[in-house]
Amino acid sequence: MYLYLLVIIPLCFLVKFLSKTSLLHIIKKWLRLLEDKCYVYQFYKVPQFNHNMQENQLYRKISTYLNSLPCVENSDFTNLLSGNKPSDINLVLDTNQKIADDFLGARIFWINEKDENGLKSFVLKIRRTDKRRSLRPYLQHIHSKFDEVEQRRKEVRLFVNINGEFNGNRQWISVPFTHPATFDTVVMEQDVKNKVKADLETFLKSKQHYNRIGRIWKRNYLLYGPSGTGKSTFISAIANFLSYDVYNIDLSKVTDSSDLKLLLLQSTSKSLIVMEDLDMYLCNNSTAVSFSAILNFMDGIFSCCGEERVMICTMNSKDQIDPTVLRPGRIDHHIHFPLCDFNAFKSLASSHLGLKDHKLFPQVEENFLSGSVLSPAEISEIMISNRSSPSRALKLVISTQQSNRKLVPSRTSDKIETIHSNTEADLAPKYPLWLSKSRSVRPVEESDESDKCTQGLMKSKSVRPMVESVESARFGKESVNELRKFYGLIRIKSSRKKSLDFDASEK
Repeated sequence: MYLYLLVIIPLCFLVKFLSKTSLLHIIKKWLRLLEDKCYVYQFYKVPQFNHNMQENQLYRKISTYLNSLPCVENSDFTNLLSGNKPSDINLVLDTNQKIADDFLGARIFWINEKDENGLKSFVLKIRRTDKRRSLRPYLQHIHSKFDEVEQRRKEVRLFVNINGEFNGNRQWISVPFTHPATFDTVVMEQDVKNKVKADLETFLKSKQHYNRIGRIWKRNYLLYGPSGTGKSTFISAIANFLSYDVYNIDLSKVTDSSDLKLLLLQSTSKSLIVMEDLDMYLCNNSTAVSFSAILNFMDGIFSCCGEERVMICTMNSKDQIDPTVLRPGRIDHHIHFPLCDFNAFKSLASSHLGLKDHKLFPQVEENFLSGSVLSPAEISEIMISNRSSPSRALKLVISTQQSNRKLVPSRTSDKIETIHSNTEADLAPKYPLWLSKSRSVRPVEESDESDKCTQGLMKSKSVRPMVESVESARFGKESVNELRKFYGLIRIKSSRKKSLDFDASEK
């Protein structure tokens, strides 16, 4: 009895010592190697990209599934990454690491490999005796688990294209898309928002309809308007509404037409394809991609490589764009984003300052009617900076409006004096036709003659440049009428003086 105790007690201490050192781990590793030699294994490789350099969706699902397994912690090397929330920490399997998974009594191994070209792949290792009864159910199990994980996450990601030379053949890098914009927070006409939401909801349910009529299941939108009018925010609202990943294409980083096609091939279904400031690239030829390549990208044969996509292009103006770009089929909906008006201002004041009405609102409305030009981004920034004092914010908006009016009062007198001097210089050697019939000006005809003089001034060559400058300055309608009356009075006075001089010379 004592002999057994003398043997067991040292063995317990030995096992406890080995458990605290790497010797036990080494012994387990040798035992696994010996076990592998006793069985015949089948290997399956799952590359990240297929032979067409299109992303392999099975690779993405396997990666999500493996990183959700508890056994990732048991691998020799694991990456720790932050999650969507500051308190979240995700474990991600590192390259060239091996983990084991158990399914229906079968032992399945996964190896995360990376070749010399930078291409990643997963290698599945399973015993041949377990392959026939476990492999297909196991792959179906991965699909279902992936759907569960994605449903829990609901994470939208933003992809940006990079130069493939720096990262093998990989064209995209991604970050979590955390923009908070929604259709409720976007400032635009409610009717337009409702139409877009209804169109997107119909699009999501129209797969069978698109297949029946033989069209690709996609939708194209054009957002056009000046900078700062909310086009990018509207795109973010669409992405959050659909829960689609966003692929933002920077055409300045695209080397040629083949590179542009590869970007489309490596994007996924259920995604937003975004090309911002497209008019700059089309009008200035500031990209290496040809005009026809952009057209084929929007509505060519390669656009069928994936379904349930929404493509959005933005422009500051579409006036100089070739009609072939804007034709139906390439662009399904044109959405205009104008500068801020009083209705948009009230929406901004309600959302940013919590104001439904204010005593300064009539003055703001009057400035908009008199030709003040401000973008929603400018007004929004003023309100955000002064959200603690709504009155101060409104006063700053009014001050900014007055400095950005289309008609500046201080310059009006200078323009009138310039027009007056040009009018006298042009009409000095000429006499009105009606003076040849009458030597005096009848008061009854003053209003009619002032209108004729005004028309003559508008047709005069010397006055025309100034009139065009006035029109180019976009004077308000009331200001133009006042200027015309003023010109008519000037013309009548000069005509009276000339008629008197003409009578004196005849006598």
